[in-house]
Amino acid sequence: MPKLHKQDLHLDSTLQELMLHEACIESDYLAGEIVKIFEQRPLLPGIILMQSETLIGLISRRHFFEHMSRPYSLELFLKRSMRTLYPFARTETSIFGEQTSIVTAAKQALERAPELLYEPVVVRCLTGAYRLLDVHQLLLAHAQIHELAMAALQQSQQALAAEKELAQITLNSIGDAVVTTDAEGYIKSLNPVAERLTGWTTATARGLSVTDVFRIINEYTREPAENPLNKALDQGRTVGLANHTLLIARDGQEFSIDDSAAPIYARDGTMVGAVLVFRDVTQQRRMSRQLSWQASHDALTGLANRHEFERQLDRLCDTARSSGEYHTLCYMDLDRFKIVNDTCGHLAGDELLRQVSTLLQAHIRKTDTLARIGGDEFGLLLRQCPLEQGIAIARSIRQRLHEFRFIWQDKSFTIGISIGLTAIDRHTPHATSALSQADAACFWAKHAGRNRVRVYQPDDDTLAQHGGVQWIAQLTKALEENQFCLYYQQIVTIASNTPGVEHYEILLRLPDQKGNLVSPAAFLPTAERYNLMPAIDRWVVQTLFTTQGEYCRERWHCHQQHPDTRCHCLYAVNLSGASLNDDGLIDFLQEQFEQHQIPPQTICFEITETVAVANLSKAASVMQTLKHWGCQFALDDFGSGMSSFAYLKNLPVDYLKIDGSFVKDIVDDQVASAMVEAINRIGQMMGLKTIAECVEDEVTLAKLKLLGVDYAQGFGLSIPRALSHLLQDSYQLA
Repeated sequence: MPKLHKQDLHLDSTLQELMLHEACIESDYLAGEIVKIFEQRPLLPGIILMQSETLIGLISRRHFFEHMSRPYSLELFLKRSMRTLYPFARTETSIFGEQTSIVTAAKQALERAPELLYEPVVVRCLTGAYRLLDVHQLLLAHAQIHELAMAALQQSQQALAAEKELAQITLNSIGDAVVTTDAEGYIKSLNPVAERLTGWTTATARGLSVTDVFRIINEYTREPAENPLNKALDQGRTVGLANHTLLIARDGQEFSIDDSAAPIYARDGTMVGAVLVFRDVTQQRRMSRQLSWQASHDALTGLANRHEFERQLDRLCDTARSSGEYHTLCYMDLDRFKIVNDTCGHLAGDELLRQVSTLLQAHIRKTDTLARIGGDEFGLLLRQCPLEQGIAIARSIRQRLHEFRFIWQDKSFTIGISIGLTAIDRHTPHATSALSQADAACFWAKHAGRNRVRVYQPDDDTLAQHGGVQWIAQLTKALEENQFCLYYQQIVTIASNTPGVEHYEILLRLPDQKGNLVSPAAFLPTAERYNLMPAIDRWVVQTLFTTQGEYCRERWHCHQQHPDTRCHCLYAVNLSGASLNDDGLIDFLQEQFEQHQIPPQTICFEITETVAVANLSKAASVMQTLKHWGCQFALDDFGSGMSSFAYLKNLPVDYLKIDGSFVKDIVDDQVASAMVEAINRIGQMMGLKTIAECVEDEVTLAKLKLLGVDYAQGFGLSIPRALSHLLQDSYQLA
């Protein structure tokens, strides 16, 4: 509303004497940011869209919310820029100079098409800047000037009647509700919109106190709100309504409104009354609350999203530093979620997440904050909760998830949860640090066997050295600067009836800053967690093919010419689960085989049993394609899974690599020996070759020969060597 002071407005008043809104934004603003602007500035009638210093056009509040309420995703709407929304939500722009009189501007505004009658107008200042003027405020100012004109033109009844009629038409034309009173606050008139919203007609309300007709309360506390018109009469100035105000109509119906009131002065400075203008914003306020909720919550589970969680965590860290309070942060990652998702589909995965969210909420307090911060990752803020109490809560959650059974159609699944905790106190530097610590602790809870709780300790050397966050930059740099190196370990024929080949497993190593080799066990869990494995696997394949291409072709040609001689070579290359699920894997391998002219018969891809079972259909599809080319497959760590034999018949493998946890104990452990014997027997019945891993001594080797295992691999037979030595070693063997 403009400041309608007695010294401000007169018959010749211009637009520059009104309160104009600064509402220019750049066209790259997002719709979500505009929602917040409208929420913070309830009287702002629209926005002016600019490109640098050039006016693009105008979008009114009404057009913006009408466009927002159309049937498409509000989440997508929030992310759209105003540049893309403008062609659909634009408003025809009326531009006036700031020295245009209020009367002239009001008349021209009323001459616009009916659908544009209530749209705001743009005012161009002498400085070249643009400002926005609410047309209702313009018309109201015009009505006030009209009242002054009527008092000044008492000698001309005909002119007075015409002006009065025009003022009434103006008030009736305004889309907002307008109530006028005398100087004592008694009702003089209501326009049609005011009659509809209040439930009173002008005839029944005239002479009543404005507080009897215009009854307002706070929508949250339900306490009576201060009437702005009485305040405007008392203070002689324009007064706005507080946010979150409800109007109680005569029949008890409630409307969310915003409004303002201003006194009306005669030319001689006498206060002759006041005007109250308000509008129904029930729908906009409901949409605003919905958009605000969606911007801070996860659509699937209804929990807080990562952005909201980090905002609350940041605020909690600030209060902990300033007040010395103690809180606990939990980073939680579901175990075996991928098996449910891949086995039963995304609908089952979504339902599992919803059920887990409900279960987790039942184990926390109302003051705590639970959020979904990733695909199957959750964050939990335990307010006013010392670490010891937080550990107890985390263990309770872990136990409940361990007992939980997820039922989908005719299948039942057990899941678990790995939880990392860290304390939030005056020593916590910032939210990023706290989240990193909890994430690192969760990482090692999974790495240590899953379904367990781990507390982060600042002096924990293991976490400091191997925490996932610390590895990301180092692994990325190693890929970019070619710092990885390849090693190989020979796989030895031990069965007399097994043809001899040069069989090697390709191993990955990473030199540290001192030149010492880091085992893959230290960094591969991080690479898997942060989706770096596809890039690492591709580096291995490309490097192997580049360095060994000529030798592969030579040995394969020799094998074709002399199939009975020991001149065939076979390289075993590991593929991660992430690579196996990568839709671009086949195209990449085809390109590498063609570029380096590698005979596919010289390559054997190794995948672990766990990876194969996690996505059986995808694994089988990829393996069938590569088998068609001539490649071979080995199933690594066989026997470590729960359903090894049941899944084996569905996978086109050539080799079974018996898990080393069985092999290393076969001499002293009868159960381990029986397991190795059973795996070997089943494999050979299916026409597969068996490879025993982790062979460390002659006694174990002799036992494997007795059991009939085809191949053996381990430090007792061959230590890993740099790939650069392979050609020399191979020629010596030949």
